[in-house]
Amino acid sequence: MKGWNWEGFWGYFVNGYLLEGALVTIALTIVALALGLVLGLIIALMRMSASRALSTAAQGYIWIFRGTPLLVQLVIIYTGLPQISDSLRLDVLQSAVVGLVLNEAAYLSEIIRAGISAVPAGQREAALSLGLSPWRAFRLVVLPQAMRVIIPPLGNSVNGLLKATSIVSVISMEELMRRGQILMQERFQVLEIFVVVAVLYLVMTTAWEFVQRRIEAHFGRAYGAAPRPRELTRDDR
Repeated sequence: MKGWNWEGFWGYFVNGYLLEGALVTIALTIVALALGLVLGLIIALMRMSASRALSTAAQGYIWIFRGTPLLVQLVIIYTGLPQISDSLRLDVLQSAVVGLVLNEAAYLSEIIRAGISAVPAGQREAALSLGLSPWRAFRLVVLPQAMRVIIPPLGNSVNGLLKATSIVSVISMEELMRRGQILMQERFQVLEIFVVVAVLYLVMTTAWEFVQRRIEAHFGRAYGAAPRPRELTRDDR
């Protein structure tokens, strides 16, 4: 292939600068997922709350962050907030994490809400009638059943989040995509570098698919032989 540098192409697969960028991408994904799940759970509970004010606030949050592009949100957080007040100025890493978490939480909240809603109300009522506190009823009865519904779309969301981290390159966050762009500007091997970047993303998403299958299999065991219910202990109450 004319103009294609095979030596450079294979060399980028072991390029420390690019591989460090891939680690940054994985770290961003993990942090955004963990914080997004916490915030998403809070928003989901607000959305399902009997309080009209809480439910409306949650709906408004979801409407805004699901209805606007992540790119726009990142630019507003990184360059817009400092124009309002210097105290709102965030560095590149902080802006990237905040933007990803706020955006991801809007999607995760709907996934969590759908999973919780799929559990029959009688399950919680039965747990409460056995003496469990509302929190333990949610943790021991509702949440495990909801996880079977939550895990498949959650896994797909993680896959999308991993790729969405590439958007933070617009605010100069040096993850995989940004580092690929910097190398391209230095060495003028655009196709070779971007193909390697694409392959690295493919490797990461493929690895996650294997993890997702294991998680789905773990939470899907209850669809097989029903396990014997354990007796409630004093700690459960």
